[in-house]
Amino acid sequence: MRLSPNATGALMGLVSFALFAGHDALIKGLAGRYTAIQISFTIACFSFPLLIGMLATDRTVGTLLPVNRYWVILRGITGTFGAVTAFYAFKTLPFAEVYVLLFATPLLVTVLAVPLLGEKVGLRRALAVIAGLIGVLIVLRPGTSAFSIGHISALAAALCGAMSAIITRRIGRQERPAVFVIYVTMTNFTLMGLALPLVYVPMTGPDLATMALVALLAFTGMQFMIQSYRRAEAGVVAPMQYSQMIWAIFYGAMFFDETPDGITLLGAAIVSASGLYIVLREARLKTGAAAGGVVPQSNTSTCSETAKNPE
Repeated sequence: MRLSPNATGALMGLVSFALFAGHDALIKGLAGRYTAIQISFTIACFSFPLLIGMLATDRTVGTLLPVNRYWVILRGITGTFGAVTAFYAFKTLPFAEVYVLLFATPLLVTVLAVPLLGEKVGLRRALAVIAGLIGVLIVLRPGTSAFSIGHISALAAALCGAMSAIITRRIGRQERPAVFVIYVTMTNFTLMGLALPLVYVPMTGPDLATMALVALLAFTGMQFMIQSYRRAEAGVVAPMQYSQMIWAIFYGAMFFDETPDGITLLGAAIVSASGLYIVLREARLKTGAAAGGVVPQSNTSTCSETAKNPE
């Protein structure tokens, strides 16, 4: 039986986010021995050969000079710091708990799109954002000793992911995808390279091989994601991100002796439900606009713009 484009895209999305979850599990394992700065820099180094291969097969007409130089540089900075803060969060917090906080990214995009993009948020989406933020507060449990720098790092990663998504929505149609990927990697390499002498420790051969595998998983996951969005509607693919919670629970229990408690699962359910509502509603609005002859403002769902996946 031949699958429909939406079904094919959804399956490719599931594969993409499974690869990203494997990437994050390896990062969490490495984070016990190396700083987030060293991990991020080393992964960037292993990404260059993959990028060269991507460019060699890219038939898109154009140069690698950005049309919107400063916006692209800013996106590289937010992408870099989003990755580093997410890596630190994986080091200090349970796997599933980090994912719950990162799932706040589409909520933050909805909020930031008002002042930065001039978008309007209706009552229902505003209520969904409020519900999602309540879910985040349930996980954070303010006023308890459980709140830590790791939680702040995860929230910072979500904020950086939201800023990256906002920038993509603003200039995404004007830039080649390769430009975004290269500038994020170059910014990561430069900034983390400057900080590396302060934190560097010698790396073992097996750990270097693991770093290379992490870079390969990130690159392959991104290729699956690109293909999924080419085949299916954004509203079909984007919700597949929430399958990462299943992987987080599995990897946490299997390799890190972690089991999320009931409060974390409750917060996860609320954040996921609100994020899904925002993503699906946005997709419906774009479909209606396209049917009326209006070009949508962005070509990807904000839910797919996560800080922890180095592009």
